[in-house]
Amino acid sequence: MNALGQDANAGTTAVREGLRFDEQALAGWLSTHVDGFKGPLRVEQFKGGQSNPTYKLVTPGRSYVMRRKPPGPLLKGAHAVEREARVLTALGRAEFPVPHVHGLCTDDGIIGSWFYVMEMVEGRIFWDATFPGLDRADRPAYFDAMNDTMARLHRLDADALGLGDYGKAGNYFERQIARWSRQYLEDTDAGRDPDMDALVEALPNLIPAGEESAIVHGDFRCDNMIFHPTEPRVVAVLDWELSTLGHPLADFAYHAMMYQMPPDIVAGLAGADLAALNIPVEADYVQAYCRRTGRSDIPSWDFYVAFNFFRLAAIFHGIKGRVVRGTASSAHARERATSFPRLASLARQSLEKCR
Repeated sequence: MNALGQDANAGTTAVREGLRFDEQALAGWLSTHVDGFKGPLRVEQFKGGQSNPTYKLVTPGRSYVMRRKPPGPLLKGAHAVEREARVLTALGRAEFPVPHVHGLCTDDGIIGSWFYVMEMVEGRIFWDATFPGLDRADRPAYFDAMNDTMARLHRLDADALGLGDYGKAGNYFERQIARWSRQYLEDTDAGRDPDMDALVEALPNLIPAGEESAIVHGDFRCDNMIFHPTEPRVVAVLDWELSTLGHPLADFAYHAMMYQMPPDIVAGLAGADLAALNIPVEADYVQAYCRRTGRSDIPSWDFYVAFNFFRLAAIFHGIKGRVVRGTASSAHARERATSFPRLASLARQSLEKCR
């Protein structure tokens, strides 16, 4: 098991120094805003979660999950927990598998930053993309469940869900490349990288023609899903911080990037023996998504993969900056930060396939 797998991410620990808050103040807010809440309250911190600190709120009757903005100076537009709460609420109304949101607090005076509280969904999280522990015959059904859940998300009508203004219309790749390029260039604490500099320059000129818009998750990986305790079924999709209205092929390519992702960076399948594991190959997985979304194929696939490696590298660059500033929310953020140059290199390798 890699250092950033289940051992590092699963379960809870004591609230870490710098991320503590007035628990009595939180209990008071919960009593007022969450139906049925009854203390006493005990607070633990989930080991996982690189960006928004995530806590388990334990009471004698039930447990809840709280996501908050991290303390300290924040980049504009980052850590928008209010957007997470909004999209979770809307998707829940559409019976898409997400946790129920109990309440959102936009008063910094309660715990020092904005937060929301949602239900604690029980089930299994697979931190390793090879889905260890499953019978070989069962793995295809779990991959099919992920594929189906993503296709279902992209088929939802944003306007009908009240999310028609959840993101800007059009020019998704231009805006995303500009956003992540800006965050990379402005975070001077984390430094520069020649591969990233090359991507910042080249990617805007390689964007495929054509516009599409859908609700996109932005971080759709196996370890951001809770599966049913015994069935190959996704019961909750987590971590919607990067969600917006965007191009569905960007979202799907990020998910399918697992086939090219080294497993010691995030949940990935690079180097795995897919036949021995009985995991569908990349081409078949892509075709299953195409079938579910009414496509014949996905032209310019290499661009979508290059874009996503670039975007993930920019996110890890941001983690590196928070490590330097001492505001990283995860105890394992330092290991994430050291992976940034490798992600930038993988992004540049994908870029070369586009030329």
